[in-house]
Amino acid sequence: MVLPLEGLKVVAVEQAVAAPFASSRLADAGALVTKIERPEGDFARGYDAVAAGQSSYFVWLNRGKNSITLDLASDRGKSVLGELIADADVLIQNLKPGALARLGFDPVQLIERHPRLITCSISGFGETGPMADRKAYDLLIQAETGLCSITGGPNEPSRVGISVVDIATGATAYAAILEALIQRGITGKGAQISISMFDVLADWLTVPLLNHEGGHTPKRIGLAHPSISPYGVFSAKDGTPILISIQSDREWRVLCSDFMGRPELGTDPRFATNVARVANRSETDGAVADAFATQDAATAIAQLTKAGIALATVNDMAGLSRHPHLRRMTVESPGGPVSFPAPAAIFKDAPRTYGPVPALKPLES
Repeated sequence: MVLPLEGLKVVAVEQAVAAPFASSRLADAGALVTKIERPEGDFARGYDAVAAGQSSYFVWLNRGKNSITLDLASDRGKSVLGELIADADVLIQNLKPGALARLGFDPVQLIERHPRLITCSISGFGETGPMADRKAYDLLIQAETGLCSITGGPNEPSRVGISVVDIATGATAYAAILEALIQRGITGKGAQISISMFDVLADWLTVPLLNHEGGHTPKRIGLAHPSISPYGVFSAKDGTPILISIQSDREWRVLCSDFMGRPELGTDPRFATNVARVANRSETDGAVADAFATQDAATAIAQLTKAGIALATVNDMAGLSRHPHLRRMTVESPGGPVSFPAPAAIFKDAPRTYGPVPALKPLES
């Protein structure tokens, strides 16, 4: 089986999450990824020790890569990196802005020397501007962009429960690199890509930003939707939380008639449109809650499913671990095999296998 990026050579001067996410996806697709680590290793190796005695982050994001340690402040380290870049198709790096240039590897000059090279530089706030020199990590960007202000319950802002900034940035970098590879296939020329974590999240926050600028600043409302109603959690008679989502006025009328037993609410002017339901959210939610309170969870789920209403159980990690739809893969690692969720894309005509997680080892002299 020939993978789509087989033969592609990637050099990744990377650490933490965002850049390793992008390069891991390139490795999954067959690229030969050489990860450059500091002599003490990528600091993500020390985030935790739950995956066969290793960091969950590192195991997840570094499968299928080759890893070497280089002291890039040394002549030997610079020489080796220069040789690797000269033979590479893609260079990914998430050092502090300007750091790679100060080491003698300015992306602009690299592309002048290697016209087919694609460089992708990931930073917190971009390469210019008043905050370009700041260190930037996932939660810092969640706070700086305002994501925390719309996350959590009414009383206080909250962190999104995963490294959403890093993951979004890595996915954006991966997509941009693939675009550049397609372009290179047409023009023969490489590209210089710059991606900031702040820009990625600002883009993702377009809807709440436009609502704010339109006079409707989003409020934190926990497990509910700020602009759709009813879309939230309701408790069945036995106390089981069930989340439902009504996406159209037609679905609202079905919910009223087939589940709530109150078809008149479907055309009541206070509830007939989503805008009206949001304006009267407490009354809307109260009516739905009354219906849930009369049925146990199994009955409620059966009726909602029969009516075609979207719903979910409010799971935790134990629920995900045993979920019937969870697809897993197993990779080898220095600590032993580790099983975790498989990548979402399924290539049905070419099932994939995934390479091992690299140990930390110095470059042989």
